[in-house]
Amino acid sequence: MSNTLSALQGANYDGFAQVQEMGLQGMITLRGDLAEAKLRRAAEKATGCKMPEQNRISAKGRSAIAWMSPDELLLLVPYSEVDTHLVAIEKSLTGEPSLAVNVSDARALFEVSGGAQVREVIAKLAPVDMAAFAPGMFRRTRMAQVPAALWMPDDSAVRIVCFRSVAQYMFDILKGAAAPGSEVGYLV
Repeated sequence: MSNTLSALQGANYDGFAQVQEMGLQGMITLRGDLAEAKLRRAAEKATGCKMPEQNRISAKGRSAIAWMSPDELLLLVPYSEVDTHLVAIEKSLTGEPSLAVNVSDARALFEVSGGAQVREVIAKLAPVDMAAFAPGMFRRTRMAQVPAALWMPDDSAVRIVCFRSVAQYMFDILKGAAAPGSEVGYLV
């Protein structure tokens, strides 16, 4: 039997902001008609969170529902519970045109923390107005050359999801953007 490992096994970096790979996180892509009551209930039941509006995330701890597109949600649940939630989702959506897929091992999750300076780290890498970005908002974007999604669990941190295959690159660009001496001071 093998041990499951996260992409970078909890790697972290302390600069003018802290960068950390968050370890194993359960992630389910759920596609279908987001206006359909059955789909909304299945997502809410799996996560314990309310259905978010467009470009928003509804989160409680490490569980969340993130609006990815007009027909796609990203559900965050404890890693050990993904299979149980998938079975329940598929059962509740029987007969509905939908798709639920475990993408946990195909993604990596990072957090940049350290107060107001986290906005500066992200602003260096992504075309997102970090002065206006606030907790509860959710964005799919590119960070340098990497497709990513991001949100703020609070005013002092940003969480980032990317493909596992580019986790080391993501960690390296976040480290570079948070390196002491590279502060710009515009958003602080």
